Amino acid sequence: MSVETTLRILEMPKVLTVPDISFEFQVPFRLNHRNRLRLALNNLFAKEKRELSSLTYVFCDDNYLLNINQRFLNHDYFTDIITFDLSESAVPGIVGEIYVSIDRVKENAGIHKVQISNELHRVIFHGALHLCGYRDKSAAEAKAMRQAEDKYLKLLERST
Repeated sequence: MSVETTLRILEMPKVLTVPDISFEFQVPFRLNHRNRLRLALNNLFAKEKRELSSLTYVFCDDNYLLNINQRFLNHDYFTDIITFDLSESAVPGIVGEIYVSIDRVKENAGIHKVQISNELHRVIFHGALHLCGYRDKSAAEAKAMRQAEDKYLKLLERST
């Protein structure tokens, strides 16, 4: 290979890798518009200026998520979502696992009088926002989280 050829190869743009976003199910559940959700999630990470490498959503029931909550977080209560940041400094980009209780999503949708799909999308974005550094322990943090969720819900709605 000539020096000119080698230089041209080195000058070529890097290949863009598409983050791996997968959806797994521990319970029977139909998740519609998966590709649109993947695009919305990629958009979220881009707008938050965070690089995503791999993200797995696991949809489960209350008992499955309660077991995780007890084992890994020492919390003995139901929750709608648990987010694990599995990123390592040696690997570029965020690697995460997000567990979502379909039971909690359905119940919360009824409480808030919204469609299940709306609540589900809110929770999906909520977990991704945690991986971007958002917190929700204080009132101010919860407000910022809710505003970001609303922003990405509106962008998702506009994409239909």
